[in-house]
Amino acid sequence: MKSAILKDGKINIIEADTPALTAPGAIIKVIACGLCGSDIVKIKHSSENPHSKVILGHEVVGKITEINTNVVGNSYDGTVVEPFKTGDIVCLGHHYPCMECDFCKNGNHSMCKTFKSVNIHPAGFSEYIFVSEEHLKNTVFKLGENMSTENATFTEPLACCIRAIRRAGYVFDIETAKKTAPHMLQHNALVIGLGSIGLLMSLGLKAHNINTFGLDINPERQEFASKYDIKFNQNLQYDTVFMTSGSYKAIDTALKYIKDGGKIVVFSSVEGDFGYKNNDIYYRELTVMGSYSPAPVDLALSFKLLSSGTIDLSGISTFYTLDNLAKAVDDTVLNKILKACIKV
Repeated sequence: MKSAILKDGKINIIEADTPALTAPGAIIKVIACGLCGSDIVKIKHSSENPHSKVILGHEVVGKITEINTNVVGNSYDGTVVEPFKTGDIVCLGHHYPCMECDFCKNGNHSMCKTFKSVNIHPAGFSEYIFVSEEHLKNTVFKLGENMSTENATFTEPLACCIRAIRRAGYVFDIETAKKTAPHMLQHNALVIGLGSIGLLMSLGLKAHNINTFGLDINPERQEFASKYDIKFNQNLQYDTVFMTSGSYKAIDTALKYIKDGGKIVVFSSVEGDFGYKNNDIYYRELTVMGSYSPAPVDLALSFKLLSSGTIDLSGISTFYTLDNLAKAVDDTVLNKILKACIKV
């Protein structure tokens, strides 16, 4: 089968052995896989650890071709589903937590050692992958007839955003929000950086009934976001700022627009050793918090929002073949496209 690897800092499409079903789990024939910003970061920094194994691609939609376990998938949203079977079209997340360690019990699932050690095999940018039984239990979802492949590839990245939104204290269910945090329904939230992940964050906030605004220095992205009713108001001070920009210069922008006593949610890495000033945090009583990757409950909510059509991302992806993965990376880095998706 074809599979993408990094060699000498460059993407190579090689012939590799098709994974075998030697442990409880399933073999999935990949239909499509989204290109994530984290893939770009891995490629950029691959020369620093040339002998390390780099897994590229994890926003997968595919078809189960073999399965040797009779497990039911993610039901954290209370949905009762049937066991997976051969022929099911599914989307998935690539990490799962143990649910038993102190990190998991305190809600920090992405810090769990199990979470950090597991992955799909060999990589999402392959013709076939193996997913374990624990993946099937926690991170895999069967698509309904009305859910498009494109929307399904956003399940994992949207779940990352849902995680950040929940860490900021926002509640999805409107009736629960009215009872537990009614004041937060009047909050104004600002997303800085309107690439694909910033757009997802904005739409996730809107799905949580939060007044949502977005800012990008690229006028084309600002205009594109306006089609989803995401605009910017320079006269507002915002209760929460979500940092989805990868530029350290956006830190000053966040501090400019955050309300005293507000929260800044850091959802991106930046080049260099830059951060928030101690005295800004102290005298303004700001909360600066990070959010990294989703728990199973975030994946469940993400899938629910996408499969129900509450969030529709049709038409924002540009599709490439696996052989053209390097071009997809280049076009993304050069901001020629908003989101790349690889059809396998």
